Amino acid sequence: MTFSIVARSGDRETWGVAVASKFLAVGSAVPAAVAGVGAIATQADANVAYKGLALAHLDEGATAQVALDRLLEDDEGREHRQVGIMDLEGGSATYTGRSCFDWAGGVAEKDVAIQGNILAGSEVVEAMKASWDGSHGEPDLSRRLLSALQAGDGAGGDKRGRQSAALLVVRDEAGYGGRDDVAVDLRVDDHEQPCMELERLLDLNDLYLTASADAEKVEVTAELRAELDERAGRLGHPDFSAWVGTENFEMRVDDGASPAWVDEKVLHILRTRSGENA
Repeated sequence: MTFSIVARSGDRETWGVAVASKFLAVGSAVPAAVAGVGAIATQADANVAYKGLALAHLDEGATAQVALDRLLEDDEGREHRQVGIMDLEGGSATYTGRSCFDWAGGVAEKDVAIQGNILAGSEVVEAMKASWDGSHGEPDLSRRLLSALQAGDGAGGDKRGRQSAALLVVRDEAGYGGRDDVAVDLRVDDHEQPCMELERLLDLNDLYLTASADAEKVEVTAELRAELDERAGRLGHPDFSAWVGTENFEMRVDDGASPAWVDEKVLHILRTRSGENA
């Protein structure tokens, strides 16, 4: 009832899972990941206990295959399970129980494991793998995972239809304010086009929850600062800093008392909302 991809980034610093299904809130059941440890997708007749168990095995130094073997040997329902695991070193493992509904199967290689059940056919997994192989130049693991998921969806995906999708990506200190490892944790719980909606949410995640690159920073001169405050005033705020706090753009504006720079996207949004003329 689900197709997923579990992977590690080429720079060996990021792990993630992307998943879609004709199932309500698939993100609540399937994915789990910890930076510097690994990631897992548990699906079909999902044993959600696998998530904590697998990550514990990986944290103790088990490879993906060893962790998978340990999960299966203690589970009498193993033939109804489907699992993909990624370990610290990029080792991968995938498993499809003999009782999973057709089409069901997967592929595991260095840095990636792809699997699905109740699919339109093997072409779903093949399309996901082709997308993954063709995206080595993309440094953002979240974008690679989403592209692979959308490729699987485009190849037929879950043959029962569409309902939900999720994307979980972890990297040390990548969370809000650098205080945890969650770079992306997005869920589309019930939607006619969940994989496309997930892309819209990822764009918003990048805007609100990722820091500006140097190339995106616009120097705030005295003239620009006056414009920022004036435009914020048009929108009902005492100054630019108040507007930034209200709109949750803290990650994309210099946090000094008098900001030295503002993200070009944020500047565009402010100018658009407040009218073109200063």
